[in-house]
Amino acid sequence: MIKLNPDNLFEQNFDAIEIDPFWNTGDEQEHLMHRIHAYPAKFPAFIATKAIEYARGNNIAVEKIADIFCGCGTVAFESKVNGIDFWGCDINPVAILIAQVKSKGTYQIPRLKLYFDQIMAVYPTIADNMITPYGDANARLVYWYDEKHYNELAKLKIAIEKVTPKRSDYRQFFYCGFSNILKATSRWLTKSIKPQIDPQKQIADTIESFRRQIKSMISACESIPSADFGKTDVVQMNFLDEEKSVPDVDIIITSPPYVTSYEYADLHQLSSLWLGYADDYRALRKGSIGSLTQDFLFKKKLRWLNKTGKGIVNKLQKNIPEKARDVAKYFWDMQHVAKRACKMLNDSGLAVFVIGNTEYKGVLVDNAKHLAESLFDAGFSEVSVTKRKISKKNLTPYRDKKGHFTSNARGRKVYSEEFILIGRK
Repeated sequence: MIKLNPDNLFEQNFDAIEIDPFWNTGDEQEHLMHRIHAYPAKFPAFIATKAIEYARGNNIAVEKIADIFCGCGTVAFESKVNGIDFWGCDINPVAILIAQVKSKGTYQIPRLKLYFDQIMAVYPTIADNMITPYGDANARLVYWYDEKHYNELAKLKIAIEKVTPKRSDYRQFFYCGFSNILKATSRWLTKSIKPQIDPQKQIADTIESFRRQIKSMISACESIPSADFGKTDVVQMNFLDEEKSVPDVDIIITSPPYVTSYEYADLHQLSSLWLGYADDYRALRKGSIGSLTQDFLFKKKLRWLNKTGKGIVNKLQKNIPEKARDVAKYFWDMQHVAKRACKMLNDSGLAVFVIGNTEYKGVLVDNAKHLAESLFDAGFSEVSVTKRKISKKNLTPYRDKKGHFTSNARGRKVYSEEFILIGRK
């Protein structure tokens, strides 16, 4: 871990930082609850445990943890089983569904099994006239599903709703399982980070997929160790919305979206449409970090970017002007994230950010250095940095046109390391 000096931050070569074994691997196998739903760029569970260990090693009494971009709830679950209270937020309703189900953790197993058996019994009784006809369905669902799988999924969703109590943790549990089979039962290209149809795909069987999914989720719940669990509170909100209150916490452990991040609204469109989070999934892009779906006065805001941010945006304006605006908006948002994160920490608390760099056509987008400068500007008294490897990206450091990892250097470069930035209030 290298303690940064704000006076010579710009001379510091982050790429020269050596890999830190402490942050590189976990001591135990990841819990099965972290596998209940697929999620892009999922946060490594052991980093939460390492961050707690690091904080306690620096004489911080860890009583409450926050994740301000909580995604699918990895930090929420790890906090819970470590007996520490947790608060988290995310703007993505699908992420919140997964995080709430994951961090609930203590379901009555016999009740889960009973509900599942009842859902399977009710499903064949759902008549065709009880669902929205395929011809009248949301156009985007018709795009992704053939009529057979659409009808099966529509009936399965009704069966879940007939069996489980409205607004209960148990309905959320089965919604989560339903959500995780939606891509397999669609025309969506398997393992692609970009929404695209695979005309050759062998589409999975709906009921068998659901049966396997729920069985694995119940097994994960059964394997949760008995412990004095911490309290968890996971809410859907934009962290940058100053009108929404946030609690005081001892540690923030989070991985903010990268400037070239996945468009989560697009990737989770199937779940958003099926579960009624939006009639048009594109509406869910609004308010996300770096999103240009809202007004952004580029020239005016550019003046308020920090030194690192201005330097990168100026290079992009010369080389790739169409990307300069996107990156400027992202940097502007992250500077505000740093300020609000500092305010919600208790005295001497710390924030642990996991973030990586990328590039556009040879222009390095140094997200890590921009964030380090932002943390100093926000009022953090100390900022330290170290680096960890991302194993899959190390072997396949590029992405092809379909978004798959590849070793072909003609693809877009994806850095095989990411940085751990720690700000101490």
